[in-house]
Amino acid sequence: MIRINLLGQTRPKATKQAVPLEATIQVIFLVVAVVAAAVVLSLVYASEKRDLDATNQKIIALRAEKASLQQIKADVDHFKAQKGALQQRIDVIETLQKNRTGAQDLLQSVANTVGRVDALWLTSVERKGDALNISGEAASINSVANFITQMRRSGYFDKVEIQTAKEDDLEPAVQTYGFTMTAQVSAASPNGAAPANSPASSPAPRGRS
Repeated sequence: MIRINLLGQTRPKATKQAVPLEATIQVIFLVVAVVAAAVVLSLVYASEKRDLDATNQKIIALRAEKASLQQIKADVDHFKAQKGALQQRIDVIETLQKNRTGAQDLLQSVANTVGRVDALWLTSVERKGDALNISGEAASINSVANFITQMRRSGYFDKVEIQTAKEDDLEPAVQTYGFTMTAQVSAASPNGAAPANSPASSPAPRGRS
């Protein structure tokens, strides 16, 4: 809307109000404080972000290392299982070999003992653990007693005991005595092995001498 001054008087100009200096300074300080705070926050954020990134990288590296260690552990467990299986096989083989050698030495020691006795032969020798069950034939009771004495003196056997000894009719034309006895394998000769200082003798006779 257009206004017309009919009175011919000039309109007074609006007076400008001066801004106080203190208010201006406060505004400047506020702006500076905001800018400084923004700068500080930016620096803190950047530092925290670097730390966070470094931490994430460490976590990734540790996870990779953990996966690698788990694989190594699985390989070690597998190798241990293989080693255990192989060791069991070796133990079985060694046990069989040891028992085989022990049985041979045991039979040899029995044969050596029989070889030192006249008119006596064995019909069976059975081993159960460290116990022996022996059966045989002899031409006389003295031969049986002599065999028991030789068994005790050999150093191979302990607890040699006669079970039965009686005349039989194995050969009607000849007087014979069947006997059974028991003995324990001596602790000085493990698995029936002969002691090193035992005297050697000829193999056991297969028939009466």
